[in-house]
Amino acid sequence: MQLTAHDQRLRVAVSQRIDWVETRCESRDSLDQRMVEWLSQVGVLAFPVPNSLHANGRLDNWLEKLVPQAVVLSGGNDIGNCLSRDATERALLRYASERKLPVLGICRGMQMMGCYAGEKLQPVKGHVASRHSLQSKFSSDEYAPKVNSYHEFCLSGCPDGYEVTAVATDGTIEAIRRLGKSWEAWMWHPEREKTFVASDIERARKILFGDTSK
Repeated sequence: MQLTAHDQRLRVAVSQRIDWVETRCESRDSLDQRMVEWLSQVGVLAFPVPNSLHANGRLDNWLEKLVPQAVVLSGGNDIGNCLSRDATERALLRYASERKLPVLGICRGMQMMGCYAGEKLQPVKGHVASRHSLQSKFSSDEYAPKVNSYHEFCLSGCPDGYEVTAVATDGTIEAIRRLGKSWEAWMWHPEREKTFVASDIERARKILFGDTSK
């Protein structure tokens, strides 16, 4: 794949949700246009990953052609409800781990990263279409003081090999970081903010460009 000089930006493979369209009997991959715009503001070039390629090694071939430099696991769909998406995201995490690529997980993306590391999910109340305060665990991590919330499940604990970097006021885990890797995940949706939050963009840049030391 050849990019124009204008688009010599960091190539990021972005997972997609799966929507069933009953009137057309179609299973569609989809990605919120706001996610693409948000990633553009971060300074990267988003490449949506098809969920139909996970079988028979086709996804690996697709990734080898693209040569992504980072991975983003987007939100949408509960884990276990769309098996092809689950398989696709596990493959993306394996690919990123083997090639030492940065990873950012958003909402479901954080849940998938936790499950991939062996953690369980548990139901949570009061986190659907709401806003709540965010409490950072480390002074060096700059997160917005309040974030949106659109999930019915949370991680039951901190996954092995990770540390918790932020929690909600009820104590549920809102952000995690993998030790020794440029992998981080948030339970809020930065792309759903009416005005994108500067701290989200700056933090995402550090993660996806492989610099979480600042």
